[in-house]
Amino acid sequence: MTTDGDQDELAGLLRDLRDGRVEARDRLIELVHDELRAIAGALMRSERRGHSLQPTALLSEAWLRLFGDRVPEWNDRRHFFAVAASTMRRVLVDHARERAAEKRGAGWHRLSLDSAGGGAVSGPQDVDVLALHQALERLQELHERQARVIELRWFGGLTLEEAAEELQVSSWTVKQDWLVGRAWLERELTRTDVPPSD
Repeated sequence: MTTDGDQDELAGLLRDLRDGRVEARDRLIELVHDELRAIAGALMRSERRGHSLQPTALLSEAWLRLFGDRVPEWNDRRHFFAVAASTMRRVLVDHARERAAEKRGAGWHRLSLDSAGGGAVSGPQDVDVLALHQALERLQELHERQARVIELRWFGGLTLEEAAEELQVSSWTVKQDWLVGRAWLERELTRTDVPPSD
């Protein structure tokens, strides 16, 4: 976790990037690498054994997408980690889709809802990353903020308080969205037929 001094430096680096100082990118990567690597590691630990994507590769692909061809415009630490969370989610989903296209059934990548986001989950422990992505998209149509809370906490590793600050709502609201959204996802994911195991 970044210290208060690191957070101040991070805020300055994000301002520098917005102002077009590309040299700030290298220091930003150095400053947040361990925290993002921990998030990537937690996500990958919840994937199936023998997964062809490793935490370092997940993080590298996320970095490429985060910096891409445009100048990033992150407002602060929470915003940066929220965007990083969305990016890592897209990398995992894209990877699962590629694997599924290679061989029928290869898209069945198991993720544990217990393993990230800092909260214990009752109900199903493992889900298919593609099924989770599709369920999150359905949840977003029904309740956008609940879907965003799930993404911020599960993929981004944000605490309830950090997610509340990012979404500009109370911690109580985020907690309710987390509980209700997670329960909705569990119900949706148990409705999905489980593909045959490899």
